[in-house]
Parts: sequence; C-alpha cells; structure tokens
Amino acid sequence: MSMKQGTLKHAVILGSFCLGFGLLLAVTDMVTAKDIAARALEDKQNSLSQVIPNSLHDNNPVTDSFAMKDDHGKDITVYRARKDGKVSGLAYEIYGTGYGGEIKLMLGVDVAGNVLGVRVLAHHETPGLGDKIEEKKGDWILRFTGLSLLDPVIDKWKVKKDGGQFDQFAGATITPRGVVLAIRNGLEFFAAHQAQLTEVN
Repeated sequence: MSMKQGTLKHAVILGSFCLGFGLLLAVTDMVTAKDIAARALEDKQNSLSQVIPNSLHDNNPVTDSFAMKDDHGKDITVYRARKDGKVSGLAYEIYGTGYGGEIKLMLGVDVAGNVLGVRVLAHHETPGLGDKIEEKKGDWILRFTGLSLLDPVIDKWKVKKDGGQFDQFAGATITPRGVVLAIRNGLEFFAAHQAQLTEVN
C-alpha cells in the first residue's frame, strides 16, 4: 500500500469516526431535550410555588407570563398568578450584588405590593457565611414575607449596620446588604409599574 493510499485510509476512518460521533451527539440531544425542558419547567414551578402561595391562584403562573424591561433595561420575565381571572400576585427575578458576585432571587408580591416570598435562585457567596441567605440554611430570607415598600419605611430598607432594620451576618455584611437592596429595588419596580403588572389581559 502506498503512502497516499495509507493517508486516504486514515482520513476515511477519522472522517467516519467524526461523523458517527456527531450523529450520536445529535441523537442524544434530541432524546434528552424534552427531559431537560421538563426539568427546567419543574424547577421554575418549584421556585414560583415558594414565592406565590398555591391558595392565591387557579392558573399556572409559569405559562401565564410576559417579558418586559426592568428600570435598568434588563429583560425580565413576569409570572402572573390569577384567581377567578383576576391577577392576584406576581413573581419576577431580581438581582443583587454580594461578596462573591451576582445574587439571583425570585420575588413574589401581591397586587398591593406586599412581599409574598423571596427565594435565592443562584449565588456565589462563601459557604458558612454568605450562604445563609438560602432558605435551607436558615430563616433569614423568610423575614421579608409580608413587608412592603412602606413597611418598613424606605430609609429602613437596609441592614442594621447601615441604619436599617435587617440583620446582617457575622463576618458577612455585604451579602445581606446586597439582598436587601435587591428586594427594595424589586418593590420599587413593582410600584413604578403596578398598573401594567396587574392589568388583566
């Protein structure tokens, strides 16, 4: 066999291997795409059920959603809870800045602007310190339920170290400071767009 034929043979083998591997990846993607989408939907429903009580709605907020821009031009998805056709609550993602970077949260509010619940969706805070913002690590995040932009007054929407009413963590003030500010900003967003957010359409 000549050198040219040997090179051609190796090229055909390598090409066949790449084609086969590519087909395998494509088939795997097709087979798992539905499962991945289903898991993502379950995760979203789980997050929403923690910030909008099931008793407040008879629809599926995951599918009753729309997109809009927040006050910083960032695209957000707003999930609406309805009871008997009327909007009864909303949830949307809010963002804060912690010691480890961006903190992503889900905020639920009723039509009057009272907090129904807040949950942390993602963060990079220090384990054992900043991660106390997670509900599974403590009850700190639950203290916002029932509050509003006017309760406490706006000047008290800070951690105690900054003259506000919310506890900070020993050795980790930046994390709770970022979460409190994110929730306050989320409530201000609701107040600024209340009519649009709660209209029935």
